[in-house]
Amino acid sequence: MSNPPRSTPEGSSRLSRRTLFAGAGTVGAVAAVATVLPRLQPEAPSAAVSKPAPTRGGGYTLSEHVKHYYNTTRI
Repeated sequence: MSNPPRSTPEGSSRLSRRTLFAGAGTVGAVAAVATVLPRLQPEAPSAAVSKPAPTRGGGYTLSEHVKHYYNTTRI
């Protein structure tokens, strides 16, 4: 027992609720991205000064990144 296909009047589109909400979601996502993108500004590349490698191994330096890490691990 199969149901006969529904007939649609001439000229009407087959727009379902699912298609409508998917389209509305896509438009909303594109609008959100379009408002955020112009605000993003590329960071100026910082001039990183490389230090010469130590002659006897090691090479540990107490940089700002390491200091920040140690400050976050304090109890």
